[in-house]
Amino acid sequence: MTVQNVQQWFESSLGQYLIEHEQCYFDQVVANIFGYNAVQIGWPQFNFLRLNRMPFHFSVGLETGASLRAAPGFLPIQSNSVDLVILPHTLEFNANPHQILREVHRILIPEGHVVISGFNPFSLWGVCHYLRSTRREFPWNGQFIALSRLKDWLKLLDFEMAGGRLCCYTPPFKQEKWRKRLSFMEAAGDRWWPISGGVYFLHAIKHMHGMRIIKPDWKNCLNARKKMVPVAQRVNEASLEEKSAEKLNQTDESRR
Repeated sequence: MTVQNVQQWFESSLGQYLIEHEQCYFDQVVANIFGYNAVQIGWPQFNFLRLNRMPFHFSVGLETGASLRAAPGFLPIQSNSVDLVILPHTLEFNANPHQILREVHRILIPEGHVVISGFNPFSLWGVCHYLRSTRREFPWNGQFIALSRLKDWLKLLDFEMAGGRLCCYTPPFKQEKWRKRLSFMEAAGDRWWPISGGVYFLHAIKHMHGMRIIKPDWKNCLNARKKMVPVAQRVNEASLEEKSAEKLNQTDESRR
């Protein structure tokens, strides 16, 4: 499928519906993640890092508009140097999603964050993925990954699940009027069928075995030093007095 056709889909009513929900979730999550470097891999035409307050943001991908033109599976980024990585449907449209996750794990610092979005194959959106009439169209031509499988992949890489949710419970009709008629499904989705949302989000944190970040307790250290100073001075003063007394005694004896 050409880039032009992909862009046309995003400009459609259904594409705007998807982007609206995705932008809302990413805005909410990335705003509370702090650090120095944040990377978005894929979909550079949308700025899902716009509310993140890290000093340095950039996008990576082979698409036009990416800040860094590189394959997601082979990132020219230093290991342990990135605080946040977001993957908006990046895994589904690449031949080797495992390699991408390994690269994300490599470039993330310990306790670094990754936020992933994907299409749920066990949903009304996933049905379109299996239909012969739509299988070659974007986004139904992607390799949809089940949420449970993605969690297993992340656990194998020592990621810990920190949050997530599902959205887009309304059937993916191209006509906006039909989606509006079924908008009640969106409102009741989280309560009545929480696992059947068309799109899922997953937030995970990288952990390192046997590693624990210990911050210096500067306050207690300073207090301890203050308490030690007078004691040291008293000891020195006492020793000086004893030495001076001994000298005086020696002087008196010599005079006698």
